[in-house]
Amino acid sequence: MRLFKAKNIKSLTDDELISQYKKNGDGSLVGELYKRYSHLVYGVCLNYLKNQDESKDAAIQIFENLLVDLKKHEITNFKSWLHSVTRNHCLMFLRKEQTKLKKVNEYEAVYQHEETFDAPFAVHEAEEKEVMLTKLEYALTTLKGEQRICVELFFIKEKCYNEVAEITGYDIKKVKSYIQNGKRNLANIMLG
Repeated sequence: MRLFKAKNIKSLTDDELISQYKKNGDGSLVGELYKRYSHLVYGVCLNYLKNQDESKDAAIQIFENLLVDLKKHEITNFKSWLHSVTRNHCLMFLRKEQTKLKKVNEYEAVYQHEETFDAPFAVHEAEEKEVMLTKLEYALTTLKGEQRICVELFFIKEKCYNEVAEITGYDIKKVKSYIQNGKRNLANIMLG
């Protein structure tokens, strides 16, 4: 709802712009305040926020808020009042960012501390490993004698085929066969 012509708006003082805006809600009056002071608001924001994009966003947000705030407040010195509003807006923004950063740092501290984060997993993994070892011990007892001996020597004692053949006296082909069949039988028992 534009009631004023551009020439008329430019000739009005800040107080007149605000007074007319309170009466009729013509956004072009606030637009004139934006033209006059946006660079100053941006400068104050940049001084506090140290980031151009965040400062531009903050300046726009401040002027958007003016559409409501100008109707609610009695303002005697607009420029001074706008500076205070801008400073407060920036301080609130920084406080929120600081709170976010603090929370992020707290979460990172918790998760970087291995004992805190990994402990439940380590306990679970240890329990699973214990169950698997118990199953494996049982499964080994069910293998035929030759298979069990060859599998134990090869996997548990980490002997090579030739060493297993020397220790057991079995032919190298038999050793490979016993290990292969024993491995397959173990898998069937463990998965079954």
